[in-house]
Order: sequence, then structure tokens, then C-alpha cells
Amino acid sequence: MQKVEITGSSIKRIAVEGALPIQRLSQEAIARTGATTVADLIQNLPAMQGFTIGATAAGTNSGGRTSASIHDIGESYTLVLLNGRRIAPQGSGTSVNLNAIPLSAVERVEILTDGASALYGSDAIAGVINFILKKNMRGGSLEATYGAPEMSGGGKNWNTNISYGLGDLDADRYNIMAAYRHDEQSQTKATDRSFANSSYVPFSRNGNNYVFDRTSPSAAPANVAVAFKDPKAPGRSFNPYLINSGHCAPTNFPSTQNDANTNICGFDSGSTVEIVPESKRDSLFTKGSFKVSENLTAFAEMALSRYDLTARIAANPVPIAIVSTASGASKPTIKLPGYYNTYVAPYLTAAQIADMKTVSANFRMADWGTRDSRTLTDTKHLVLGVEGEVAGWNFESGLTWSQNAIEESYVGGYVKTAQLNALYTNPLFNPFLPHGAVSPDMQTLINDSFFHGAIRSASTTLRGVDTHGSREVFELPGGAASLGLGGDYREYHYEQKPDSGIDAGTIYNLSLPPAYDMKRATYGVFAELLAPLTKSLELSLAARHDVVDAIDNALIQRTMGKKESANTYKISARYQPTQTVLLRGSYGTGFKAPDMLDIAQPLVAAGLTAKSQDCPFPGTEYCRPTKVQYNRMSGGNEGLKAETSKQFTLGFRIEPTPAFTFGADLWDVKINDAVSAVSETQAFAKPGNYPELFTTFKEVATGNTYYAFKTLSLNIGQQHNRGVDWDMTARHTFGFGKFTANLNGTHMILANYTVPGTRNEWTSNMNVFGITDAVTFRNLIKFTGTLESGALTNAIVISYRNGYKDAEATVRNTGTGKDETMRLDVPSYTTVDWQGRYAYNKAITVRAGIKNLFNVEPPLSLRASSGHQVGYDPRYADPTMRSFYITGNYKF
Repeated sequence: MQKVEITGSSIKRIAVEGALPIQRLSQEAIARTGATTVADLIQNLPAMQGFTIGATAAGTNSGGRTSASIHDIGESYTLVLLNGRRIAPQGSGTSVNLNAIPLSAVERVEILTDGASALYGSDAIAGVINFILKKNMRGGSLEATYGAPEMSGGGKNWNTNISYGLGDLDADRYNIMAAYRHDEQSQTKATDRSFANSSYVPFSRNGNNYVFDRTSPSAAPANVAVAFKDPKAPGRSFNPYLINSGHCAPTNFPSTQNDANTNICGFDSGSTVEIVPESKRDSLFTKGSFKVSENLTAFAEMALSRYDLTARIAANPVPIAIVSTASGASKPTIKLPGYYNTYVAPYLTAAQIADMKTVSANFRMADWGTRDSRTLTDTKHLVLGVEGEVAGWNFESGLTWSQNAIEESYVGGYVKTAQLNALYTNPLFNPFLPHGAVSPDMQTLINDSFFHGAIRSASTTLRGVDTHGSREVFELPGGAASLGLGGDYREYHYEQKPDSGIDAGTIYNLSLPPAYDMKRATYGVFAELLAPLTKSLELSLAARHDVVDAIDNALIQRTMGKKESANTYKISARYQPTQTVLLRGSYGTGFKAPDMLDIAQPLVAAGLTAKSQDCPFPGTEYCRPTKVQYNRMSGGNEGLKAETSKQFTLGFRIEPTPAFTFGADLWDVKINDAVSAVSETQAFAKPGNYPELFTTFKEVATGNTYYAFKTLSLNIGQQHNRGVDWDMTARHTFGFGKFTANLNGTHMILANYTVPGTRNEWTSNMNVFGITDAVTFRNLIKFTGTLESGALTNAIVISYRNGYKDAEATVRNTGTGKDETMRLDVPSYTTVDWQGRYAYNKAITVRAGIKNLFNVEPPLSLRASSGHQVGYDPRYADPTMRSFYITGNYKF
């Protein structure tokens, strides 16, 4: 029988249920999910929680990055492999963008839900996902899929792929195969879905009517924000259009976010965003193998992909300085007297004018349209290697070059500083007029002010070499013991630079993207022993030594951090007392080196806080005049230590008859010195506990200085996750066909961690929106029922996610006019999918399916983080609603 290498072990063996919990997805199982991307496939598995979704790309520099996270331990602890080898991550860490994986070339997926640092080294604490691609393919396959939601207004998708293989490795001594795929996804606008179409969300609870207000104080027409020299005097904000007309302009609502400023309007930014961005993807995988001799095969494989994403969010919010008082000056300088005399002075008292420090117009550039960013993500992955058998050793060695590169451009909504500054004194421009009131001449000036072009490029390059082999070494009562040995060396190079065509003042109110140039090498060796002690008891021992070099920071020409080494081990066992019962378990240690930016990043501008915040230190000099989004800074920590873990699994498999199997695995992971940061929610709730996390930031557009929040990497202490992965499968043959039912899920027992900034204050995200702005779900369950009736196969998939306690939110009771603080009970979310497959003959197959058969809406959520979507949480529910797809496949 052919021996194969199983994910989680370096030793080739006959494929059997082993000591480690591995979930496998075959090519047919993948097709039955209806998944159109690798992210769709992986992120819908019950064992996955805590990953990044592509829909949060809008307003970030992620480029639509999607990730995997096993058991909510974290994406940076989940190792993603392509044919058993690492691929270049996106960014300075180890998290892989799933968009880089060519789905059409995937033959199967193996998911190890247990730590594997003793074999793979750093970042395999939560487990390993190994995408195994097609090999020795002969003949061709042509496939196309079209899908569309039932609701109009976007969300359509289609893909086509072709693959072909030539030559038989055994008969012809060579095989060459290639697979190409093209995907397109159209955007879904917030206004296409009633549950997501506004930042001003009315809802009812317990017989009362409320409004959740996530509108923005940067409005069109503008709000006025006045700060006073007396730091104890509260700032004053008002909307001249509202005061004069008695109502807010269209696309604005009377703001309920600040009782002290009742005369301001909030811009409905949520109604203007895209909740699913448009994208295109092209991917190509090729592999060539040549049998050098009977026992030696040389191979080369190449994977290329380009992911083209355009994300659109609300029009640019810009502060316009009308009045300023320089430090030490006794009188303010009126920069724009026309605006001041008409829209400011009439609404202030003489005492307020005398104490005036700064006056800004908080303006939303609605007439300029949405902010549009386009990101091209190119992934290149090349492996040259040999495999075979020499002197009794099954071995494989390879050279890897892999790169993930991003180019980000602004293609709409952003303006050039010089042109906008010139507009301030132009009588055609008036930020206090409502959206849509511009003249044709003003529209020409708007068109001339746009900045279109690249703003930054970034890349992560991986160069590596690896080798490993295994052989039988001695006999034991249960059979031959096998030894595996191996080692690897990898060098990571991360760099980012702003485009040469821009500088700090080119784009209005934009901080220049920071430049980075960092390198780090890591290398390790391992040994593994597989010992069948008896016919029913098998023991496996593995150990590894790793070295992670300090970071070579080329921009400042010095080494940062420190060189670290780690020794990890793992012991696992399987016991099969009868043919129908299997018991298994493991215990091991792991480690993870901090990301390069976690250590070496200087303090840089990193956008704005996720939601509007009150001043962290009321009555002090650097407060903003009203409740708004504060600037955010991000920085590293050169004193970070490597994270370490201890973990175990205990499980069983029972198969009383060939028609029924049941199994479960208890897993437990404890992480020490986990790297994280104090969250925005945590810091602004108790700023007195974290004064070191607040600094000042000079606003680029106005020159005014305000508080800013610092996100700094630190070793938070401990993290403890525990749960049970379980599954059962039943089969029965009826007169009309063969029915197979599979029920599997993950039950979380613990999701605890110490509060960032403390060593022993524990908290949890279990079924509650925690201080990390995320939820850990107690139960994720999936049922799959398949009926095979000759050429026709019907499959139904039911996915369940339990309810949870939502983020704490301040809402306005419309009956009493008072604000209340509440946490919603978000209900469970269950969807049903159906797919039919008809095999016309051996060459032609047609699939058709319906996703979200019963058109279930995402439940209401009042969270204010993780994306610009409002009214639901895009991480935990799909806004597509009921959709249909059809796939045709032709083999030749």
C-alpha cells in the first residue's frame, strides 16, 4: 500500500486515522459547499473563529485580506501551508492571505486542529491548514460558475477555470499540469440591504423605541466646532443650516451623540458605503515533475495570483480651519473671515468670542463622492525540489521563493491639498451649503481637485530551503519504528514605501504612509519517532530547536529586538483496543516569535478610532470641541518576548458499524506572554488607567493639536482556550438512493485572557462582545445531508451560530428623549443551503444551488468596530441573503 505524508507528521505511512485530530476536505466535499473562494470554504468551518474577512477592507489598508483562525486562538497562531510548505505572508508577521490560494488547483485540504510547533516551528500553536494541490493530472477540465442574490442591486459573482495535465509520471516519466481561474465579484451597496442602509438605526426593544446613532459630526453642510482658551470650558458645536432652517439637510440627521451639543447634524455615512467591495481575481498554478530515476523525482511548481479590489467608503471628512490661535498668541487669527462673519460669530456670545481659541468647519465632501481605493495584491510562489528514496530514506527537499506584494492607489474622492486650499477663498465654494447645491463651474473645480494615483507599495518576500526524510529504524512488538529528521531555513524581508509621486502635503489631511525595510531569518531542526509499541498502541515523540534572529532595520541601520531560541516537543499516542474503537491524545509545547512591526515599528499615524469618543481627559488643553473620532497612532515594542504555549488533546473515534461513526476531541491551549494591545474600547472607558497610551497629534489640515490614542504592542500575560470538536456520520441505503448525514461542530468551554496591561485580571469573550471588540461563540454547528440517486445528488447544509451579548452601546430612547446604555441580546443565526448535482455522463456535470434558502437576515448588532458597515456585524453574518448559483463542468 502506498505511504503518504500526513499533515502534522514528517513520517510517510499508510493513511489511517492517527493520533492527531485532522479534518479532511476532499475535492467533492469542497464542491458541495458551493464555496467560490478559499476564504468561503475555510471560514465556514465550525472550527474557525476570529479570522479577518474581506468585507472589512473598506477604509483599511488590508487590500481585502482574508485569513484563517483555528478555535479563535488567532490568525497569527494558525499556520497555512501550500503543499506542505510555507508561503509568503501579507505584512510583517506570518498571517497568510487566503486570496493567494488557487481554489481550482486544490485537490484536498487537511486541517490539523492541534499545535504543531514541534514539527513546523513558530506560529503553529493553534494548528495547521495544508492546501494540497493536484499532481500527476492527466486530461483536462473546464468549469464555469455564475451566482447572483435574489435581491437586486449588486452582489453578482462568476468564475471560470480550466486545468489540464499531460503525461503520466509512472509510464512517461514526466507530468506537466496547469490550472487557471478567473473570478469576479460585483459590489453590494449598503442601500441594497434594509438592515444596513443607514448609520441612523431605529429599533424597538421591550416596548420602547430607540435610535442607535453612528452618524458622523463631519457633515454636509458643515458643523462648526469651537474650542476655547479656558480648557475647563466645554467646546461648542452647532450646525448653521440646522439653526436657520429648523432641520438637517438630506443625508443628515439631528445628532443624538452629545447632549451638550444639540444643534449639530450627523452625516449618514453608513448609507454611502459598500458593504461588499467589488473584486477580480486571476490565479495560475503549474507543476512539472520528471522522474530522474526509479527512486528520484524532480519537480517545480509555481503559483501566481492577482487580486484586484476596489473599496468605496463615505465621502472624505475634512476639517477646515476658520480661526486659530497660535501658541502664546493673545488674539486669534481669523483665516477665513467670510465664513467666520456669516456662519460663526452670529451664534457666539461676546464672552465666547473673547475666549475663542480655534474654530473649524467639520465638513463632509459629499459633492466629491465616495473615497475609492484600489488595491492590487500580487502573489508569486515558486518551489524547486526533489523527492524520492535513497538508502531506505523517503525524503523531500526544496527551495522556496515566495512573495506577497501590494500596490494601493486612490481612484476617487481624495483631493489635492493645493487645490482645496485654493477653493477656500473662492466664492463658488461654501462648505455650509447642502450636498448637491454646487454650480457647474464649481463642479469643474471639484473635478480638477481630485488626486488619482498610487500612494504606497508593500511586499513580503520569503526565501527558504527545507529538507526532511523518514525511514524504518528498528522493530517493535507492534511493527517497525520509524524515524523522521528535518530542518529548514527561512529569510523574511518586509518593506513598504510611499509612492514617489506624493509627499506629506500632497493629499489633503493625509499622513504620509510610513516607510519600512526589515529583514529577519529563522531556522530550525527537528526529529520525530513513531513507535508502534504493540499492535494496538502507537506512540509518537517529536522535538524541535528553533532560532529566530533579531530584526535588521535597514532604514535606521541597526538591529532591533533580540535573537531568540526555543525548544519545543510533542508526545502523542493512539490506542485501538478493537477494530471499532480508537482512543488518542497528545501533549506538547509551542512558541511564536513576535511580528517584525510588533517589535520595530516606530510611532506612526494609523487613521482614526473606530467610533466617536468623548475627550479622554475632559477640561484639558487638547480636547476636541465635541464627541468625535480621535486620531490613532500605532507603534511597536522592542522589549517584546516570544510567546510560548502548552497544549493537549484527548479524543476518541467509535465506529460500531460501517454505517455509523462518532468522534470527539477535547483540546486545550494555554499561551503565555501573548502579544496584544489595549483596545480603543478599553482605553477610552478608563483613560486614567492608561495615560501612557494617549499622546498628541497635530492635525495636518488645520495645524490644531489634539489628543491621539496609541495602539502599542505588549505581552498581555495569558490566554486560555478550551473546547471540543465533535462529529458524527450515518449512512443508509434506501431503494431510491444512498443517504449520508454528517453533523459536526465545535463547542467552546473557555475563551479567557488577561486584560491587556494587567498580569492577572482575567476576562472572556465567550458569547459576549468583549473588550477586544470580538465574540467567541460557544457553539458552531454544521449539518450536511447528501442523497445520491444514480446520476442525481442532492445535498443540504445547515449552519448554526448561537446568539450572544452585543457590544455596549449608547442609544436614544425616542419616548423619553434620554440616552440609555444597553447590550442587545443578538439572536442565533441559522442558514440553510441546498445544492443539486447531475452527472450527465463521465464528462459533463452540472451543479445548481441556493444559499440561504430561507432568506435569513443578519441579526441587528450595535457594534461600532471591524468595518464601516452599520446595523449588523459582517464577521458573523452574510449580507448577501438568498442567492442562486449554477456550475457546469466538462472533463476532456
